[in-house]
Amino acid sequence: MGPDISIVLLSLQIAGLAMAIVIPAGIATGWLLARKRFRGRFALEAITTLPLALPPVLVGFVLLWATGGNSWLGRAVNAVFGVDIVFTWVAAAVAAAVVAFPLSVRAFTSAIAGVDSRLEVAARGLGAGPMRVFFTITLPLAYRGIMAGVLLGFVRAFSEFGATIIVAGNIPGRTQTVPSAIFTRISTGDDAAVWRLAIVSVVIAVIALGTHNYLLRRSDGEAGRAAP
Repeated sequence: MGPDISIVLLSLQIAGLAMAIVIPAGIATGWLLARKRFRGRFALEAITTLPLALPPVLVGFVLLWATGGNSWLGRAVNAVFGVDIVFTWVAAAVAAAVVAFPLSVRAFTSAIAGVDSRLEVAARGLGAGPMRVFFTITLPLAYRGIMAGVLLGFVRAFSEFGATIIVAGNIPGRTQTVPSAIFTRISTGDDAAVWRLAIVSVVIAVIALGTHNYLLRRSDGEAGRAAP
């Protein structure tokens, strides 16, 4: 069970870093899509949704091309930190973040759109700046929907396989996540290990999705009570 625990912990670490990337970028994108009408909005929506529509293996290939040693980003990271991004757990987290991003953004957009914009207008009329309005009005009222999006993205990041295995590989103890470990155990016929990891995956998914649905119900209930 020891190796299985280390695989699960690494997967949680990767999913955690992925969501640390997704949350600020996703909330900003969700706010733009929910509150602003601007030229290029469709392009932003398309780019945001694209990882959801493309095969994960293709997403991984693009990330490998973008972060490899011959890319400007890969060279910059190597020059600053003296390491390559690819085939590290950080690369796995980046891949997981890219794949989880569309799901989280959709939830963030719906949560922010559900906040009564009249409250924001009233706060601005009283002299509050945009950032203060966002952090004192919008975010507190939308936090349940945002947390639901975080949980949904976390589950997707935890279960990511296709993009991760291309850009990070399947290196035991370094980049091997629960999905890639399950793939390896199936290939070697270790059914007992497959079932152990499968049970862990199901437990984590059920807890996260159950909390996600609870938060959405609470959010919808409060919106219904607030409606005139």
